[in-house]
Amino acid sequence: MQKGMEWLQNIQNIVFDLGGVVINLDRSKAVDALSALGIEGVNELLGQYVQKEPFLGLETGRLTAGEFFDLLRKQSNPNTTDTQITDAFNQFLVSLPVERLERLRVLRMAGYRVFALSNTNPVMYNSWISNAFTQEGGKINDYFDGIVTSFQEFTCKPDKSIFETVLRRYGLNGGETLMLDDSDANCKAAAEAGMNALRIGNTEQDDMMAVTSLLLS
Repeated sequence: MQKGMEWLQNIQNIVFDLGGVVINLDRSKAVDALSALGIEGVNELLGQYVQKEPFLGLETGRLTAGEFFDLLRKQSNPNTTDTQITDAFNQFLVSLPVERLERLRVLRMAGYRVFALSNTNPVMYNSWISNAFTQEGGKINDYFDGIVTSFQEFTCKPDKSIFETVLRRYGLNGGETLMLDDSDANCKAAAEAGMNALRIGNTEQDDMMAVTSLLLS
C-alpha cells in the first residue's frame, strides 16, 4: 500500500459511482446524437455532473420516462420515437470494461461490502446500464450489496442526504466506508456525510482499477 494511504486498511465498505468510475462516459456523443434529432439546447441542458430540465427532472424522479420522451418530442420532431431518444441519450455511456466487473467480484470475495451510488435515470438504467452488467451472465444486482440511484431517491449528488441514505439504509459506519467518485463536489459531500472519499480519474494511476488495487494490496 502506498505511503500515506494506510488509512485504507480501515475500510470495510466501498461505494462506487457508476458513470465516470465503473462506466466510461462521453458527454459529447450524447449531445451530438440528441441534437441530430432536432432537440435544441442540449449542450446547455445536459451536463457532465449536473443536469438542467428536463434531464434533471428525469434524474431526480420527478419525470417518468414517458413524460421525458414527450417533452423532448415537443422540442423536436413529434414523430421521434422513444427508442430513437433512448439510443441517442445512451451515447453518453461508452463502455463498461469486463475487468471492472471482475474487480467488483474480487472485492466482494476479499470481504468488502460493495455498493453503487449513482446520479442516473430510468432511461439509461433500465436499458444500457442493466445490459452492460450482463456481460458475465449475471445482472447488476449480482455485483453490489446495495444500489442507490438519484431517480429512485428523488435527489442527486452532491446533496448530502443521498450519501446519508446509503449509510443509514445499509447500516454502514462512515469511517469504514469509502466513496469513489469522479466529481470533486460529490467527494466533498460524501466527506461531509461522514464517509471517506477519493476522486477517481481516467489514467492508469488514478482510475478505478488503480485505486481498488490499493485496497487489495
